[in-house]
This record gives sequence, C-alpha cells and structure tokens, in this order.
Amino acid sequence: MAQAMRPDPGHSLFATDGKPHPLQDTLVAVTLVLGVLSFVTAQFHDLHVLSSWTGLLGILAGGYGQFISATTRERFLLIIGLGAAGVGFYLGMAHGGLFSGIVIN
Repeated sequence: MAQAMRPDPGHSLFATDGKPHPLQDTLVAVTLVLGVLSFVTAQFHDLHVLSSWTGLLGILAGGYGQFISATTRERFLLIIGLGAAGVGFYLGMAHGGLFSGIVIN
C-alpha cells in the first residue's frame, strides 16, 4: 500500500495522471502567449486595439481550457494566463477599446 502512494520520479508533481493532453496543453500555451502579449501591449496607450483583442481571445481560450482541463498543472498555468489576459483586456478597454480608431464615429 505504501508503494502506491509514492510519486513516480519521472512525472511532474502537477501532472497527476501521467497521460498526454495535447488539446489542453495547446490551450495552455495559447492562453499564456495571448495573456503575455495583451499585458505587455496594454502598457502602451497606442496599442489598445491589439491589447484588447488579444486579451479577449486569451480570456476565451483560457475559459475553455479551464472547462476541459484535466490536471492541476494545466489549471495553474491557465489561471496565470487568464490573469494576464484579463489585465491586458481591461487596460486596453480603458485606453480606447476594441474598435476605437477603426470604426468611424
């Protein structure tokens, strides 16, 4: 019984099932990339359209990733990406929004 409780040294502590999850891992990577891009571009006032769109797409990808995630590692990284995407999205919206400058008023 004690042997069943020992973690396998070849697997990560957070990847609890030892199975591959290509869709979930792809969503984690997409969410992290979009979140970082949104957060970084939100620091520049003129890039608000890029920041708000990448933030919105990052929030949607991260939300779906949370819905289908299978391990703690995936959920942990998705929350980090979702946080960055959310901050970038809201700062982009505060600086001008999704369509400011594209749609003529």
